Amino acid sequence: MNNRILLVEDDTEIIKNLSMFLRKEGFETISVRGQKDALEYIEENAAEIDLVLLDVSLEDGNGFSVCAAIKATSDLPVIFLSASGDEYSVVTGLDLGADDYVGKPFKPRELMSRIRSVLRRCGKTLSILELGDIRIDTAAGNVQKKGQEIFLSALEYRLLLVFATNKGKILSRTKLLQEIWDVAGEFVNDNTLTVYIKRLRQKIESDPQKPKIIKTVRGLGYRAN
Repeated sequence: MNNRILLVEDDTEIIKNLSMFLRKEGFETISVRGQKDALEYIEENAAEIDLVLLDVSLEDGNGFSVCAAIKATSDLPVIFLSASGDEYSVVTGLDLGADDYVGKPFKPRELMSRIRSVLRRCGKTLSILELGDIRIDTAAGNVQKKGQEIFLSALEYRLLLVFATNKGKILSRTKLLQEIWDVAGEFVNDNTLTVYIKRLRQKIESDPQKPKIIKTVRGLGYRAN
C-alpha cells in the first residue's frame, strides 16, 4: 500500500499540480480546502494517513489550529506549506509541533526530499512496490534489482513508478506522456519517451533486447508485469 498524504490547501491550482506530482511519485493523496473539513477527515481517518501537508491560510480558519488539534491527539507528522516565510510563522508552526516548514514557491523535488525525510524520521511504514525482481522504495526514492541499487534519472524513476502503479495494465504512449509530464515544466515528447523507455530497460531488464518486465504490446503501448 502506498503512503497516504492529506493535503490541506485552499489554492485549487496548487491542489491540482501537487496532487498530480505526489501521485506520480507513488503517494496516494487526499485533499481538503478548509479547517473544518481537515479536522473532520483526520478525526475519521487518522489511522490511514501517513503525513499531512498543511497550508497556513485556509478557507475557514488557519493551519496553526489544525496542527494544534492533530498534535494534541496523535503523532501524525505535519509539514507546513505557506507563502508566509516570516520568522513568526515558522516559529509558531514548529512550536505547535510541526515536523517541517516549506515556504512557497517551492521546488517539487525539494518538497519530496522533505517528505521522505520526515517519513523516515517518524518511522512511518515505507511504501514498497515491486516489478519482477525490481524493488522500489518510494519513501526513500530507492530502486534495487536483486538487492543491488539501481541509479535512475528523475524521469526514468517517474516512468518506472507509472509502470509499477499500473502493473498488468496496457499503457498507451499518450497515457505515458501524460503521466510523466513534469509539473516543473520539463517538456517530454514522443521521441523522448522512446529514449527513456530504452534507457530504463537497459537498467532494469536482465536482457534489454528481450524485456520481461516492461513489454511492448504491438499497436497499443506497453505493459509491465
